[in-house]
Amino acid sequence: MSDNSLRLVWIYPDLLSTYGDQGNALVVERRARQRGLDVHRVDVRSDQQIPTSGDIYLIGGGEDRPQRLAAERLRRDGGLERAVSNGAIVFSVCAGYQILGHEFINDLGEREQGLGLLDVVSTRGEGERCVGDVLGDIDERLGLPPLTGFENHQGITHLGPTARPFARTRIGRGNGTGDGTEGAYNDTVFGTYMHGPVLARNPLIADLLLKLALDVNALPPTDDRWYEALRAERIASATQPA
Repeated sequence: MSDNSLRLVWIYPDLLSTYGDQGNALVVERRARQRGLDVHRVDVRSDQQIPTSGDIYLIGGGEDRPQRLAAERLRRDGGLERAVSNGAIVFSVCAGYQILGHEFINDLGEREQGLGLLDVVSTRGEGERCVGDVLGDIDERLGLPPLTGFENHQGITHLGPTARPFARTRIGRGNGTGDGTEGAYNDTVFGTYMHGPVLARNPLIADLLLKLALDVNALPPTDDRWYEALRAERIASATQPA
């Protein structure tokens, strides 16, 4: 990546954009342009190859069958794994998060192999779905304010020894394991169950992705009044008594 350009890749919008997560791509693109970056965004459909030259890759959520199809095609393609080995940043949501792990349960009730980019394994919960607003504290090593988002999933995701919890929940069920964890990450790959879209509700996460891709410690300030108003409203809503 040159000093003033960014290559943003939105993976499989035809399969994994059921819950409005494409908004994450819009937020990253917008916040990059506000910093004077020349953004080249590529929306890669499931019948196209994944480019390996991207800087940031985004994957959204989807229903069970599209999730299985996406996992099959990503395994065959291999481009995302090669991009990560080249230092690319990946941010995934819900079904995309599960795909990045070692395995998940597909729509046929069978174990489906993931990409192994995160040390997590996902199973299917037997109880009620995890649905509702979430409030949590992001891992302090990332230096970010509280996480706000909306979860809607049946899956339960267990973290392995090399995966760090992305956040710890104060409200909501997160990974569904009962230990208060939400999402997972390593140095360059992030996963979360949060919709919202999550980057509109947490713009500093988008900025973190930009800083990692640019290999910088700080970005020029932007006008965040709209984002902060949204955050305040959603956090207040989550903390109000039912």
